[in-house]
Amino acid sequence: MAWVLKMDEVIESGLVHDFDASLSGIGQELGAGAYSMSDVLALPIFKQEDSSLPLDGETKHPPFQYVMCAATSPAVKLHDETLTYLNQGQSYEIRMLDNRKMGDMPEITGKLVKSIIRVVFHDRRLQYTEHQQLEGWKWNRPGDRLLDLDIPMSVGIIDTRTNPSQLNAVEFLWDPAKRTSAFIQVHCISTEFTPRKHGGEKGVPFRIQVDTFKQNENGEYTDHLHSASCQIKVFKPKGADRKQKTDREKMEKRTAHEKEKYQPSYDTTILTECSPWPDTPTAYVNSSPSTAPAFTSPQQGTCSVPDSNSSSPNHQGDGVSQPSSEQLQPSATIQETQQWLLKNRFSSYTRLFSNFSGADLLKLTKEDLVQICGAADGIRLYNSLKSRSVRPRLTIYVCQEQPSGSPLQGQQLAGGGGEGSGGTPYVYHAIYLEEMVASEVARKLASVFNIPFHQINQVYRQGPTGIHILVSDQMVQNFQDESCFLFFTVKAENGDGIHIVLK
Repeated sequence: MAWVLKMDEVIESGLVHDFDASLSGIGQELGAGAYSMSDVLALPIFKQEDSSLPLDGETKHPPFQYVMCAATSPAVKLHDETLTYLNQGQSYEIRMLDNRKMGDMPEITGKLVKSIIRVVFHDRRLQYTEHQQLEGWKWNRPGDRLLDLDIPMSVGIIDTRTNPSQLNAVEFLWDPAKRTSAFIQVHCISTEFTPRKHGGEKGVPFRIQVDTFKQNENGEYTDHLHSASCQIKVFKPKGADRKQKTDREKMEKRTAHEKEKYQPSYDTTILTECSPWPDTPTAYVNSSPSTAPAFTSPQQGTCSVPDSNSSSPNHQGDGVSQPSSEQLQPSATIQETQQWLLKNRFSSYTRLFSNFSGADLLKLTKEDLVQICGAADGIRLYNSLKSRSVRPRLTIYVCQEQPSGSPLQGQQLAGGGGEGSGGTPYVYHAIYLEEMVASEVARKLASVFNIPFHQINQVYRQGPTGIHILVSDQMVQNFQDESCFLFFTVKAENGDGIHIVLK
């Protein structure tokens, strides 16, 4: 307990010292004679970090404040966001502070709230490819997590959870009325996500983001209350200390006039308000297992429009159900677009395109999608959006012989087919083969003409003098494109199954 009180005194004295230092800086600016008000407003204590926050007549009062006990870099200009260096695997305290005024948010008084802490990419380019970046890291570091909670060091946190599929996030419950500190450990380093060129690597910055939620009417923690984040860089053990020392030495060599353009180094890092992380709250952070993001609620048929350019052309008009990959319409809502992405196996990009309607997604070019999703998934998504069908390797036209008609061995197969004995024209179905094998012929015939596939024993072709020739893969490969066939079925010799005979 004495250690906790000592830490309180150190941090509070540090905050007071920093606040006094920032006030003294304002005094120097005012005392210099001519001054610019924009320079004063650019100081960190006046800086509005997130342009998406509402700009009302009075300053918005955040309900919570999060303070990370790690010093900011002194080599950051006034107009830039603070930057904090962390050591890989070292535990850093994040204090969860109740910042409400008297009477604010009475609905959470005496109740727990839920916070999710994430380490995410600061660079927007890396945010677009976050899934691939994290999968690559997971492949190189099997069994490791990007972010962990140091539970023995933490104070006041309840029901901590981590998800094996969310290596960069941890979540817990806490009581705003009680002292709460979450100690985090970041295991990824900034240089792990930079291209190795010429031996010199510049590490990418990350962000530590905290999103806090309250319970809704169903007792699930889905109602957003507050979000804040800060910029960090992570170094190998003791690397952050060396970098901090290097920055401090560089600043000491600068003139007094140059130092005025830089922020002072603060003993702690105050996380600044920001927008909530797009996919919060994720399905696993809710106490109820049935809770899921809104777009996962099943609403079959909301964007079910038949696609005339399907990748399986032989299904068109043959009474067979349409394939699951339906065309995305420009009129599709955000929720319908999310459903389309899930249905077409693009679930890893639902968060990335969480605010895209059908029209927004369809406006992206092939180059845009390749840059966002990578070459493989970008091309696949582009083809799915544009309904690019796979061109069949062979097309044949097939008609089933009328069972009541006379033998049609003299039927002319050229052109569009003839007429049956009753004067009824034969209707041919197009069979599109993606594989030039006999089993594909049997499978497509079974699908188009509603024949149980497991009952088909062999497929024959009727040759000269009425002989039956087994249809082999080599024979299929020598079929002429757009050939026409009549076919009939006969029972197998043992009475189990049928044979199909092409004429």
